[in-house]
Amino acid sequence: MTTAPDPANPPADRPANSAVIALFGPTGIGKTAVAIALAARLRAAGEEPVAVSADALQVYRGLELLTGAADADERAALEHRLISFLPVDQTFSAGQYAELAHAEIDGLLAAGRRPIVVGGTGLYLRAALTELALRPPAPAGVRARWQAELERDGAPALHARLAERAPWAAATIDPGDRQRIVRAHELLDAGELTPPASDTPSQLWTDEVRHPTLLVGLVQEREALYARIDARVDAMLAAGAREEVERADAAGASDTARKALGFDELLTGDVEGMKRRTRNYARRQLTWMRKLASVHTLDVTGRSADEVADEIARLDSR
Repeated sequence: MTTAPDPANPPADRPANSAVIALFGPTGIGKTAVAIALAARLRAAGEEPVAVSADALQVYRGLELLTGAADADERAALEHRLISFLPVDQTFSAGQYAELAHAEIDGLLAAGRRPIVVGGTGLYLRAALTELALRPPAPAGVRARWQAELERDGAPALHARLAERAPWAAATIDPGDRQRIVRAHELLDAGELTPPASDTPSQLWTDEVRHPTLLVGLVQEREALYARIDARVDAMLAAGAREEVERADAAGASDTARKALGFDELLTGDVEGMKRRTRNYARRQLTWMRKLASVHTLDVTGRSADEVADEIARLDSR
């Protein structure tokens, strides 16, 4: 892993107030547009910004439409790292991501450039910004067993079983969060999930970071956000997202790639189901954001990307 620059002694052309800017927010809120607008302001101040994605599914090559990865025009406006580099049939984990993200961020800082970490996957955001003690992946057979039970009984039933096995774990997981419910059962089977000490805060919710970071969380009035999500799904379909999913399915998409919002729904033609699942995910992202330490929450309702970027630039210059 690349040696991290000393955050107390940034390169001469790096501002001392924050080495990294991180943008978090629910799907569809316009994080990429804000990042591009912010990058223009940083360049005007003599900086060289680069976006580092903190999205669990935008890593896949061949799912760009479905995952909302930056397109060619957006990448021309702002260089993006850690998107569209992994074949769709490969599995991927937060631990693998953390190693790559740390190397990207450290390398950019060493070169005197400004990382803008952009994403909506809360675990990946924290993995990029801090040193998480990430647990190992479960053996394939264990995961397959719990996935089969999930498909047979549904997420609420599996969550109820989790509440019986480990009520303290179930209390932190939404009953509809399929991925985290399965993961909790896997970790319990492996003996890797134990009750947290009452006086030890979770690594996820502390303000510890590897480098000085300005963390900005974007929010929006809920009905406006849901309308944006629905419009975004319609635009994805018009651009060929259904065909993209069918190609990925035929290419043997991995279990992790199939977790992309709308993958299963588009295979069966359930567009309304995709919209509903995406709205539910956005709610979970907002719940995650409320737990983040030292986050500056900005309401983007009725505001342009330029207006939001101006406010972030002001926060960064304090």
